[in-house]
Amino acid sequence: MFVGSLELDVLLGDVHSLKQKRSVVRPVVAELRRRFEVSVAEAGHLELHRRALIGVAVVAADAEHVRDVMAACERLVAGRPELELLSARHRLVGPEDD
Repeated sequence: MFVGSLELDVLLGDVHSLKQKRSVVRPVVAELRRRFEVSVAEAGHLELHRRALIGVAVVAADAEHVRDVMAACERLVAGRPELELLSARHRLVGPEDD
């Protein structure tokens, strides 16, 4: 079993409140969940209205599949015009990492 985690630090565009932030971040989280069948949540920068940290988790039997899904999630977020992807941090844990 391989477990991948992906942290996506994003800057939001013309957002002036936490309510507006939620209206931008929630659809992205929902699309990642629906499209890639991953666990995903807004996991940081909760008090800032122009920043968000989106956490994604992937579990699979094959390390390459985990890497592919994380890369596809990163591309989807990077391609959203209302967001600017500041950084992406990938981690992969496998059976040899005890």
